[in-house]
Amino acid sequence: MLPLFEAKMIHLYDTRWATYERDGSTRYMTEGEKSAHLHAIPRYWVAEAEIDRKLDGRWDQRWFLGWRDICRATDVRTVITTQVPRLAYGDKWLLAMPSRGRDELQATWASFVFDYASRQKVGGTAMKYFTFMQLPVPLPVHFESTTIPLDRQLRAWIEVRVDRLNGWIADPVERAKVRAELDALMFLVYGLGRPEVSYVMDTFPIVKRKDEAAFGTYRTKDLILSAYDAMAEAKSSGRTYQPPWSQEVSA
Repeated sequence: MLPLFEAKMIHLYDTRWATYERDGSTRYMTEGEKSAHLHAIPRYWVAEAEIDRKLDGRWDQRWFLGWRDICRATDVRTVITTQVPRLAYGDKWLLAMPSRGRDELQATWASFVFDYASRQKVGGTAMKYFTFMQLPVPLPVHFESTTIPLDRQLRAWIEVRVDRLNGWIADPVERAKVRAELDALMFLVYGLGRPEVSYVMDTFPIVKRKDEAAFGTYRTKDLILSAYDAMAEAKSSGRTYQPPWSQEVSA
């Protein structure tokens, strides 16, 4: 038997967002539980043979990309997406099976710039396939033509950061910095200038309000702009990009 994960149990770069309790209630998982890689407990289970039957001849990987169906343009984030393991999922978590570019797609779909674009399309409370397929996603050539000098090939640079986030970075500050780097890169891939980046970030008032309550400043925007400036400087100077903060990145 395999667990059936529901959309409310999953969040951005997070398959341990919420868990069920024995009495049937749900709760958010703690930072400690996530750092210890404890698994979320589902309410329902599905026979593995049933999943194998549905995927036979269609998909042979041990993962999916997915996103929440239920969303609103006024929520803290509209596109809630991440990579998930090959398990069972409820109908409010929609699945994608891309033939290539898994990490680039996850980084794109989880970015603020993609979220901003999605808010122009969502008119109700659902992100169905037909809506998601209309959203602007850079082609592989757009990544290949990105001329930011990095310490490794762009695909590998993205992969390292996405893998770290999927595996869970215990330090929340370090986690925020890694996500800011990916967001800054995506703003550049989409071709937005610095004033446009600032404008887009100001269209997420709930993120701003939570940051100001917790840190006294709009930390998410500040980190993204810092990384964006460092990448733009590297691109113009030809010098290898260096994060504007100390950072541990695994090889």
